[in-house]
Amino acid sequence: MNDAVMPLPLPRLGVLGGMGPLATADFLVKLIQATPAASDQEHMPVIVHNVPQVPDRSTAFLAGSDAPWPHLLDGLRTLEAAGCAAIAIPCNTAHVWHARLEKETALPVLHIGEAAVDALLRQSLGARKVGILATKATLQARIYDDQLAANAIDAITPDAALQTTHVSAAIGAVKGGRIDEARVLLSHAARALIAQGADALLLACTEIPVALAGVSLDAPAIDPTDALARACVGWWLDARNERNASAPLESQP
Repeated sequence: MNDAVMPLPLPRLGVLGGMGPLATADFLVKLIQATPAASDQEHMPVIVHNVPQVPDRSTAFLAGSDAPWPHLLDGLRTLEAAGCAAIAIPCNTAHVWHARLEKETALPVLHIGEAAVDALLRQSLGARKVGILATKATLQARIYDDQLAANAIDAITPDAALQTTHVSAAIGAVKGGRIDEARVLLSHAARALIAQGADALLLACTEIPVALAGVSLDAPAIDPTDALARACVGWWLDARNERNASAPLESQP
């Protein structure tokens, strides 16, 4: 009696999350919604490292501190050990450390900024000025600006007062569970950028799409969390097809 050949395992996505926990949960919902699946078994295997004790990324970057790095590296190693085949980080500001994480692993580490700008271009909005709502650190690190500039798109960002009183305050409100408060603040900030000439918006902190879900603005808004989820689905479909193409045939009885 011949033993059946064990199928190759499906590629697993590793999620380096917890930054913050609600943003990670939002990413997972969007990942599931973006996956073309008709049953449980057709969804991708995902392993989530949801550890919120990573020091605040924005505070650290602005202070010149590397405090998040050992936590991010530990999460990466945990996901590698769990057998993940690619890594996603549903936190914009954590991408300050993206290049270093890439150098520490042979796994692809999908980039939320690249996914979001690709989504902006694919939608053919014709946007020439894009307003960015993000943490102060994400803005200072130019996680989006350089990619936009490479596509002849100007970035519009809040002035210092608006950033502090509305954007940063709203991000803190989401992390504290005060979604309604954040929605009011971010709606005001978004409309301020539109008034400055933004013909599209990037909701470039993973807390921001949570607060602005269902809000109608006067310009199209790109959700980088959703863009990253869709990029992960694209990666997984390609990896699954490659795995299926190389799978051994089952032994004949």
